[in-house]
Amino acid sequence: MTDKEQRQSAKKFSEYWKGRGYEKGESQPFWLSLLREVFGVEEPEKFISFEDRVFLDHTSFIDGYIKDTKVLIEQKGLNKDLRAPIKQSDGSYLTPFQQAKRYVTELPVSQHPRWIVTCNFEEFNIYDMEQPMGKPEILLLKNLDKEYYRLQFLVDVKSDSIQKEMDISFQAGDLVGILYDEILEQYKDKESEETLKSLNELCVRLVFCLYAEDSGVFGKRNMFHDYLKKVADKDIDDVRDALVSLFKVLDTKVEDRDPYLKEDLAQFPYVNGGLFANEDIIVPRFNEKIVDILLNKASLDFDWSNISPTIFGAVFESTLNQETRRKGGMHYTSIENIHKVIDPLFLDDLKEELQSILELKVLKTKMAKLDAFQDKLSKLKFLDPACGSGNFLTETYISLRRLENEVIMQKVALDRQQVTGQIQMGYAGLNPIKVSISQFYGIEVNDFAVTVGKTALWIAESQMMKETEEIIHMSLDFLPLKTNAYITEGNALRLDWGDIVPVSELSYIMGNPPFVGIRHSDEKTHRNDLKQVVSVIKNSGVLDYVTGWYIKATELMTQNVDIETAFVSTNSIVQGEQACRLWKYIIDEKNMKINFAYQTFKWSSEAREKAVVHCVIVAFSRKKAKVCKLYSANKMLTKCDNINEYLLPMNNLWLSKRRNPICDVPIMQKGCYPTDGGNYIFTKEQMIEFIGKEPKSEKYFRRWIGSEDMINRKERYILFLKDCPPEEINKMPFVKERVKNVIETRSKSTKEGTRKKAYTPLVLDEERIPTTEFLVMPVVSSSNRRYIPIDYKTPPDICYASCFFVENADLYLFGILMSNVHNAWMRLVCGRWKSDYRYSNTLAYNNFPMCNPTDEQRKEIEKTAQHILDARAMYPNSTLADLYNDVTMPAELRKAHLLNDRAVMLAYGFSIKDTTEESCVAELMKMYQNLTDK
Repeated sequence: MTDKEQRQSAKKFSEYWKGRGYEKGESQPFWLSLLREVFGVEEPEKFISFEDRVFLDHTSFIDGYIKDTKVLIEQKGLNKDLRAPIKQSDGSYLTPFQQAKRYVTELPVSQHPRWIVTCNFEEFNIYDMEQPMGKPEILLLKNLDKEYYRLQFLVDVKSDSIQKEMDISFQAGDLVGILYDEILEQYKDKESEETLKSLNELCVRLVFCLYAEDSGVFGKRNMFHDYLKKVADKDIDDVRDALVSLFKVLDTKVEDRDPYLKEDLAQFPYVNGGLFANEDIIVPRFNEKIVDILLNKASLDFDWSNISPTIFGAVFESTLNQETRRKGGMHYTSIENIHKVIDPLFLDDLKEELQSILELKVLKTKMAKLDAFQDKLSKLKFLDPACGSGNFLTETYISLRRLENEVIMQKVALDRQQVTGQIQMGYAGLNPIKVSISQFYGIEVNDFAVTVGKTALWIAESQMMKETEEIIHMSLDFLPLKTNAYITEGNALRLDWGDIVPVSELSYIMGNPPFVGIRHSDEKTHRNDLKQVVSVIKNSGVLDYVTGWYIKATELMTQNVDIETAFVSTNSIVQGEQACRLWKYIIDEKNMKINFAYQTFKWSSEAREKAVVHCVIVAFSRKKAKVCKLYSANKMLTKCDNINEYLLPMNNLWLSKRRNPICDVPIMQKGCYPTDGGNYIFTKEQMIEFIGKEPKSEKYFRRWIGSEDMINRKERYILFLKDCPPEEINKMPFVKERVKNVIETRSKSTKEGTRKKAYTPLVLDEERIPTTEFLVMPVVSSSNRRYIPIDYKTPPDICYASCFFVENADLYLFGILMSNVHNAWMRLVCGRWKSDYRYSNTLAYNNFPMCNPTDEQRKEIEKTAQHILDARAMYPNSTLADLYNDVTMPAELRKAHLLNDRAVMLAYGFSIKDTTEESCVAELMKMYQNLTDK
């Protein structure tokens, strides 16, 4: 079905269902019709199931479930509010989404949905369960003809061809791993760098030979196998020498070879490209087991011609990388995720341009345009400055060549119509291919990954040449290798990228630079690397390692306005202080624009041991796009005029740390740092044991509250000696010993300030002690919670630095801070610790714009805040972690929060029905700007 046909079908569907929507009688026809007529599912009755049973405290039924794409549907009748709580049979109030989530808890893990869709016949609310606290994407039935693609996930089952390529590539990786382990045992010095480098290069050569014989690159199938088998049948010990001889022949031009070379060696073609050039590689002796694996499992029993070079390059490199092998896993980029970068960066536009050419009616004009388009493809140049094993470069090359093959096919068809007579006999024997791997540049610090990346591109080149041969019906010579990818070994943050690729010719910079937070970076390498780059930004100490690539790319784009960049990064660069530091430099100072972006999503590799990182994709350049495109985690598209530093469709807001609140609210302080070497902090059991030995110490113990203590109701205590007279300490030898230990700990500190505090060991390192009832805000809290759980505590309790506290915090302030309005602001401006929220008093609290409620509104917020505390008190044995789990939250507490949210939103003047989290923070940003403009 073409786009035009699908649009027409969607329009027809929406017109038919306009104003219809009886939940019980029309739900199934609605979904069956949508799948069949709009998305082309031939037998939707087999694709979607209805009324599947789930057992809660009663029997319930799931309205719809699509097994293949893991979509759960909760259908409501026409005009039902999809975001309003509905009373359930057990008396609780749940929104349709919460109702669906409750069903999920009773399903086997294998059936947990990736997507939940709530629908009322005129509106679809789409929830991505990889973003469980995220706002829903909303699609209106009346807009279906324009936005039908937003429901594509309903039917997007991974294609059989991609799955087959993945399976073959994994099997190939397993074979390489087995070979690697067996060959390693034959080396005399297994741990030396020379051995490991030789083994890596040997494996690359063997894989190339295995691929070359299966794909016909060597001329005939099983050529490599038959050569080695003939030697092995005579004497296994001769296999090593046979390989060494073969490698030398593959690196020698035919005209330069020994004219008396044996035929079984002379038949192999000249490869070129440097793959077999290193004569210093150490090749150990092969035993029977290795030869059997190589000749049977890896050669006869396996077809290498169908591997995906995009996937396999990374699998191969990870399989043979010592660090990833030791960790038992690997991380690389899936084809799907690569296309999230390259499609909106350039591929979508190229496809659209080609489509417009194909619609031309004048044949000579069409031929001229096809020629020009092919020339354009051949002049594009790409740089991946952290290319690893080259999967971005490889997939981009394959995508460009497929476009070129479409061009060649169209030109052949036109030639048959005798438009120009140009293409007869394949350009009279000339190669019609213009796109080359020499258009691709990379930088990679790992020498082995560089070799693998080049090999993957050669394999891709071979595969795409085969596709071209099928179009022009003639053979093309792949060997000797005539082109080379320019992948440079080196540290990208210390190299001048302009020395790698001509800046004036460069088109696109892309890739996924290292996922390393600055707090986890190695002091001697990553910090020093980054320091060379980020010195252009003030207060750059908060920036993660990956920001170095953004700044280096910006340097190139200031030299060539036509360059565009798109990187995958951890989402930390668009959160907290980093968002302002990095993007203020790039956008404000260097005049760049964010042209498209993907909001936070889980970047999971296709490896069996999946590495999952929360990432964003950001594309920027000096050329502002006519329309900025913002994709949510589930590919839903929002078109807008500007994408700001938080990846929201609104103006830029350069939020900075503020020492004091922007509004008239009490100060929020951080808890204490004891710097005690663990000598003053006790569990309850440890405290009881200590008091047993030192009874006089009991009155100096206070409750010690950190984030985990508060949320999970753990009891810890601190020995607080500030008010303990010296003579009493002298009477408590066990206490005195602890004090001595603290003195020693602080004296050995690398910080001068801490060493000075060794002279005052009875005082905590950073001491902020509340004297009245106080509100506690955990610094770190799970992102799976809709609300950060905060609570009241009383002296003599003391907060650890993993919490903030506010003295004299009345119920009104508690209600505001617990509301979805404040939590939406927190999710926007705060950073993350891994995927958890990391609250900041200087960024979130001090910059938060408070509302100006009427007396009545203020009283209502105080009332609903008290309801929250009362609802918690009904479950004295439950922790805050239990109470704020979105699945196990009690009905009373959920209702109290909904009422509090409503009261706060009304006080801010926000629409209860229409306000989304995005529109909420947009209004808060406007309020913030008004406050700061005064």
